[in-house]
Order: sequence, then C-alpha cells, then structure tokens
Amino acid sequence: MAFPGNICVMGGGSWATALAKLLLQDCETIHWYMRRDDRIEQFISEGRNPAYLSDVPFDVNRIYFSSDINEMCSRCDTLLLAMPSPYFKAHTDKINVDLSSKSIVSAVKGIVPDDNVLITDYMADRFGCDRNQILVISGPCHAEEVALDHPCFLTIGSADESNAMIFAKCLESKKVKTITSTDINGIQYAAVLKNIYAIAAGIIHGIKMGDNLLAMLVSNAIREMERFLDAAAPHARRITDSVYLGDLLVTAYSRFSRNHNFGAMIGRGYLVAAAKMEMEQTAEGYFGTQCIYDINKGLHVPMPILDAVYDILYKRINPAKALAKMSQTFV
Repeated sequence: MAFPGNICVMGGGSWATALAKLLLQDCETIHWYMRRDDRIEQFISEGRNPAYLSDVPFDVNRIYFSSDINEMCSRCDTLLLAMPSPYFKAHTDKINVDLSSKSIVSAVKGIVPDDNVLITDYMADRFGCDRNQILVISGPCHAEEVALDHPCFLTIGSADESNAMIFAKCLESKKVKTITSTDINGIQYAAVLKNIYAIAAGIIHGIKMGDNLLAMLVSNAIREMERFLDAAAPHARRITDSVYLGDLLVTAYSRFSRNHNFGAMIGRGYLVAAAKMEMEQTAEGYFGTQCIYDINKGLHVPMPILDAVYDILYKRINPAKALAKMSQTFV
C-alpha cells in the first residue's frame, strides 16, 4: 500500500488527541492505540477523549481503538508515535512484531531517556526501520490551540522530503499550515531544547525577575540552540525558521506551555519533586535537561542556560542564584 496507508495514532494524551483530530480531517478512518481499556470504553461512550482535550468531539465510528500495541503494529502501515518521551520505552518494549516495513512518524517531543538517543535513531537501530521511512513532526503548535481551531503551524521532517510532503497533506487544512524539512535530527533536538529553555522562562516568571531578563533569556537561548545543533546535528538550516525560533517562542511564553508552568512553580518556591507531582501532564523538559546535559559532556558546547536549569533541577541550586550566574553570560 502506498504511503501512508493505514495510520495508527499511538498515545492517549493531548498531543496524540490533537493529531488524531487533524488526521480525521483528511483520512476516512484511523487506528488509535491507548494503553487503558477503561479510557477507550469511556472515549467510545462519550465520543471524546475523557482525559485530554475533552471538548473535542470525535466520530468514533471512524476510529478503531485497541490497547494491544502489537495488534495495532500488525494492522497498520504508518505508526504515529505521540506518547511522552519518559514513557516511550515502556510502550515500545511491548512490541514483538516486525516493524522493518512500517513507516514511523515521531511526534515525541523528547529523547529516549537513559539511552540519550533520538527517537528516530532508536526506531532504526532497535526495530530495523528504514530511515527514509521515518518522519518527525514539530511545531509551533500547541495541542490546546488545535482544539480551539486556532491557526497552527507544523513542520514535517524526513530524510526523504517527498514523504514529508505526502504526510503533510494528511494534516494541513485552512487552519493548519505545514512546512517540510530534511533536518530530521535538528528538529528533534530543537524540540527538546525549547522545553528546557521554557522551564528557565517559567522560573524567571515565577520569581518575578521581569520581562527584560526574559527577553535576554530567549535571545540567548536561540543562539545556544544554534551552537548545540551545529555540533550535534550539522545541517544547512536557518535558526530563525518556525520549527526552531517559533517553537521556542511559543513554548517559552504561552500559558499552554506545561514546561513554562513547571518552571513558574519552581520559581514560586515549589521543590522540584513537588512541582512534578502537581503537574497534570508531563513536563518533558525536566527529562530533556538530563539527556542534553549528558550528551553535551561529549560535545563541550558552551550552554550556560542548560547548565543553569540542570543546576536548579538536579543539583538543588537556589533558582535566583543560578539565574543570576547565567545572566552574567548574556550578550
């Protein structure tokens, strides 16, 4: 069957729900893997995701649900991965069917924890997936704004840009503009970094250190991102493109940004563990900070913002002191 064939959305969170909404604008039917049968039953009964973006109605007659990940992998040609990165391996470790002929689309906004590898590399190395059949999706695009039918912007990345263009057609609409790219590694790293910088932005907001410092943070963050991407994923790119700068801006400033909100709680005095418990959704920047920090041990890229966030989250350094030290490096 021609790409993308039968598509399975894998994950039950807000981002998975938003992407399913977009796919059903173009696809007659989709498959949807969720790990909890009770959530599936409630979804079918109510016609909406009971836990995330619950205001978005779905025609459940156009969706085949299952909590059996191997059934879904066997039935479908394209697997759209949309689970939070901390739980990625817990899901994929259950897979025991051949994925080598499948197309993989990663909407995971993170790195595989502990392994510190990109999702695309993990799928290629672990499951033998063809790298030309692996794609990534990034923003700027908050799931909540998809639910509100606000204008959204998606970048689809693939080593084979023709595949990116085909999949982009499955998502675009009057409200959703799609852009394609071949910078598949840079897009993934940028999606991790912008979450880290959003935590720093949230901390500044929580401490009430002012908009001037926040502006300097963001302007220095995009340069820090560019330095890291040039070292970790060399590619001809414009760092001002929406998938880099745009996604950083919306994640750093938006009220929908869980990473910004997580940082704001820490800035207001929450302990890191308490802030994690208080969050209703996963702040992936917490895990991404450790991953990028470890990767950078081998790259030695100057990253004072990353270092400050790491010190706050993992070394329990006072946030105000860590940010004051960080701001001394700003230009």
